[in-house]
Amino acid sequence: MSPKNLNATNKTHKFLFNKLKDKRTLQIYNKFENNLNINKNFIVAVSGGPDSLALSFLTKIYSIKKSLDVRYFIVDHKLRNNSTSEAKNVQKNLKTFLINLNILTWKGIKPKKNIQSIARDKRYELLINKAKKLKMNNILLGHHLDDLFENFFIRILRGSGLNGLVSLDKETQRDAINLIRPLINFNKKDLIYLCDFIFGSHVVDPSNEDDKFKRVKVRNFLKQLGLEGLDRNKFYLTIKNLKLANENIKFYVKKNLEKNLTISQKNKNTILTEDFFSQSEEVVFRSIVEVIKVVGKKYYPVRGKKIDRIINLIGSKTSFKVTLGGCVIKKVNGTVILSKE
Repeated sequence: MSPKNLNATNKTHKFLFNKLKDKRTLQIYNKFENNLNINKNFIVAVSGGPDSLALSFLTKIYSIKKSLDVRYFIVDHKLRNNSTSEAKNVQKNLKTFLINLNILTWKGIKPKKNIQSIARDKRYELLINKAKKLKMNNILLGHHLDDLFENFFIRILRGSGLNGLVSLDKETQRDAINLIRPLINFNKKDLIYLCDFIFGSHVVDPSNEDDKFKRVKVRNFLKQLGLEGLDRNKFYLTIKNLKLANENIKFYVKKNLEKNLTISQKNKNTILTEDFFSQSEEVVFRSIVEVIKVVGKKYYPVRGKKIDRIINLIGSKTSFKVTLGGCVIKKVNGTVILSKE
């Protein structure tokens, strides 16, 4: 690096660290640093909204302090005419703070239905492929407390069980890549404050105000609950308690999979022992879901009604052979066997 560029870098770093002299900003950063606590290089997913811009600032400070290589990416979904110019504006804004934002583009035909869900999956796909190419195992996402609450109610509307209700966790895995959400216990108000204090502005996605989307309807419903006196701290405590209950169930599912499942050395088929089905109803249900997901090599689990049907078939005295979730499932002489379809 030339002396001129080094001097510019030092000035920018000094400017960023001077922002920590603001009491509220320092409190937010200290909480973030305690939440993250990793010493490996990572990717940051940026959208241009206040949450991801706040995350960009926080990770820039963190990377300087820890001497880490951090890469920043924004996905241009090409769903709106001005999406490319918006991404470039975010890129330009972050460059001022020596944050080099790269644009990933979703190419091809766009869906006409279920747009938000499909766009989210495509966004993850692009980011995960980039992480693998860069040999980085961690992607940081800007999900915050409001997202946690929204996800909870969306899952209620879908009729999800306990595992679905608390599915938005601080850290999950997708295709062998860690998805980390260090802002999951941050209020959006703090992130908006930080974003406006550091960057002066943020992009407002029009779809976030369009109530044809279920998430926007839930967001508006939560605002109304807030006006009616919803205690956010108690609500968060309820979700934490549900997460603990969910972890206990996961423990017994893990034990069931370790003790009551065998892999055939001859053909690599998965064989479920009789004791596999002698556990509690929820443990058996989740164990079956996990086996089908692994054997069928699918990321998303099979829907509940289909699993219930399989469990009922297994409980009957008759033999059967069906396909589900990329698996062939059969019962022969009382033995349940699964293989890749």
